[in-house]
Amino acid sequence: MNNPAQNVFGKELQACCNDPLTGYFRNGKCDTSPQDYGVHVVCAQMSEEFLEFTQAQGNDLSTPMPAYNFPGLKPGDRWCLCVARWQEALAAGFAPPVVLESTHEKTLEHVPLSVLQEHAVNI
Repeated sequence: MNNPAQNVFGKELQACCNDPLTGYFRNGKCDTSPQDYGVHVVCAQMSEEFLEFTQAQGNDLSTPMPAYNFPGLKPGDRWCLCVARWQEALAAGFAPPVVLESTHEKTLEHVPLSVLQEHAVNI
């Protein structure tokens, strides 16, 4: 039996968002696999600043795309982001807040826990 995915605290990975349905597997969790080349492991709460930043980088997450059953994101929505995009936003000063319990442990291969904690959502 496979062990459940773990979050950055070494506990079972919690759901990030089911409406809109997020995650590489579209199961609501920021789970990953070797086929997930984007490494969609950071559960982030969208902010207007981040949505504008990522659109300027060529990744429009705000515009609905019905053909892909994607409603478009708005501030406050949670979404599994590629760890590289989150790092890019961090470096530019636009990193959206992170939901630590829903952020996959693989994130720690790229970002220290202390940095994630500095940007944690206040629940």
